Amino acid sequence: MDDSVRSKRKRSTANRTGCAVEATISVIGGLWKPVILFHLLDGKLRFNAICRLTPAATPRMITLQLRELEADGIIDRTIYPEIPPKVEYQLTELGKSLEPVLVSMCNWGTRLQELNGLPVDTGSCRSTSQQQERIDELMT
Repeated sequence: MDDSVRSKRKRSTANRTGCAVEATISVIGGLWKPVILFHLLDGKLRFNAICRLTPAATPRMITLQLRELEADGIIDRTIYPEIPPKVEYQLTELGKSLEPVLVSMCNWGTRLQELNGLPVDTGSCRSTSQQQERIDELMT
């Protein structure tokens, strides 16, 4: 996507205080954005795959989250001229730079669940064993 198109879609993510945490949360905050981004760490995904990986989210909510992430330059959407249309989503370089943040969130959430005596189903937020291996590498 060229800069002229991106600038038209750019969401207002300016923070009021100048706080870097506020700026980050304005882009990746929300119930489903971090989960969607975590799944996209593995590579390109089609819309229905994202829906299957986040079954508690409605397709409408996923659509809204994807549009915001695209407008903020975190993901790219590729539309293939086919019938029916094929659309794939993938992380941009800026989106890929969120990997350590997302991995830290996953690890912190795992510790929180353990501290609260809750069952930890790491498979519910990891889409492949490759991702688990990458997380293990980052943590060592």
